[in-house]
Amino acid sequence: MKHDANAPVAVLDSGLGGLTVLLELIRLMPEENYIYYGDAANAPYGEKCVEQVRALTLERAELLLEELSAKALVVACNTATSAAIEQLRQKYPDQPVIGIEPALKPAALSGAHPRVLVLATPVTLRENKFQRLLKSYESEAEVLPLPCPGLVEMIEKGILEGPELEALLKNLLREALSPPPDAVVLGCTHYPLVQRSIRKVIGSPVEIFQGGPGTARETGRRLEEAGLRRKDGKGRLEFRSSDEMGSWIPLAEKLFRSAMEQLSD
Repeated sequence: MKHDANAPVAVLDSGLGGLTVLLELIRLMPEENYIYYGDAANAPYGEKCVEQVRALTLERAELLLEELSAKALVVACNTATSAAIEQLRQKYPDQPVIGIEPALKPAALSGAHPRVLVLATPVTLRENKFQRLLKSYESEAEVLPLPCPGLVEMIEKGILEGPELEALLKNLLREALSPPPDAVVLGCTHYPLVQRSIRKVIGSPVEIFQGGPGTARETGRRLEEAGLRRKDGKGRLEFRSSDEMGSWIPLAEKLFRSAMEQLSD
């Protein structure tokens, strides 16, 4: 099946976290059209079982690629990538399907055997995909995986700073900061939205790594390879959600505008 270069790139996440990947995509390819889909009715994915996450991801991908005719799918969720990326690529072999993974490689190679803290959802850390990644770099760095239950839920409420968030982060990070890490990997696309608060709680200078920029570059490469890059014009952006009657889309639009402003500072 021949796909249209003017068709949108679909960006899928359980909620707001994939906005950080969307920003990197627009930064790299502003001429492309995008559909951002947040599965708000089923968020968060990070504390569901793998089978549930896989089923939800495949169902949402079918909507985006088949019903809405997206030309490519970016799974902007580490949990969904871990659970379903292989099945998605088998089901849609003729379309670019791009996943995301924690940016462990650049963090592990950022110094001489650095102490690397990986913040992620419980499902991401349990899945074989992350365990294989961990084994690849365990000789290069001291890697400390840290599950962060509750953090995605707080971000989904729009709480991106303040005492409530800092109290949660202090509780999650309490035993991981002595000695302090040399690098921190944000292994969930939601977490860059609270990066300032994470830095504040850590307290010491630390390099932070995230997967969004690499995912955007890989998406551009795959679109070019498939002859699907849109070459000119200004792209359109559409927000969709499984909770379209609720307040999620206005919240996503507001947060996206705020993030875009920060990006242009």
